[in-house]
Amino acid sequence: MAHEKNHDYHILHPSIWPLVGAVSAFIMLFGAVLWMHGITPFMFLIGFGGVLYTMYSWWSEVTHEGQTGDHTPVVRIGLRYGFILFIMSEIMFFAAWFWSFFKNALYPMGPNSPAIDGVWPPTGIETFDPWHLPLMNTLILLCSGAAATWAHHAIAHENNRRDLINGLALAVVLGLVFTAFQAYEYSHAAFGFGRGCEVYCSNFILPTMFHGAHVIIGTIFLAVCLVRAIKGHFTPEQHVGFEAAAWYWHFVDVVWLFLFVAVYVWGS
Repeated sequence: MAHEKNHDYHILHPSIWPLVGAVSAFIMLFGAVLWMHGITPFMFLIGFGGVLYTMYSWWSEVTHEGQTGDHTPVVRIGLRYGFILFIMSEIMFFAAWFWSFFKNALYPMGPNSPAIDGVWPPTGIETFDPWHLPLMNTLILLCSGAAATWAHHAIAHENNRRDLINGLALAVVLGLVFTAFQAYEYSHAAFGFGRGCEVYCSNFILPTMFHGAHVIIGTIFLAVCLVRAIKGHFTPEQHVGFEAAAWYWHFVDVVWLFLFVAVYVWGS
């Protein structure tokens, strides 16, 4: 009775995962430096594997906590606030890329970029036609976001598990299609990293590539939610994990809209 819980908070037991995650991330970073210097990629792969294992194990424990009743209404509020702050940090990450793109597009002359020669995109760069594959990818990603919203409405307002599963499955499939088309676009690009294209190529490839990485992560996030939905994990009152996935997916949608308008349409 002395240890009986009489509050709405979740007191966590000591966990090894923060330490394992930090060590794995350091190994991955150090291994990336070795790989970039042409020494070996194995240390990076070992660290990357450790990070993935930490993510799987840690989030499995969080899922188990939610299923055993530890995620009280107060705890769920904290989880939502934490994920909102995470998305805000992601917004600032992409804001830096947009800042760089607009700065170089509006002021393409500089002492460290003589190859630009006052022209943006630089002379000789053949940009993508935004009204073909990029527009198609935009519609695909928007439809995927609509499918995720359909799934969220089904569980939150109707307790309709069938539509939840169908909506999540459709969102995952469309996310995979987007990634496939993006890979196809990269493979047919008329430019790449090289002399005369350092600034433009960096400001085009890196933000779109990071967005593609976020699409892959978001697709995995939704796929995990699909598996959990099939297992019957979510209820109208408790579905914070799926809420987080839906918020993340909508963030990915909005970032792509900005990329499409700024980088593909205006930037071409």
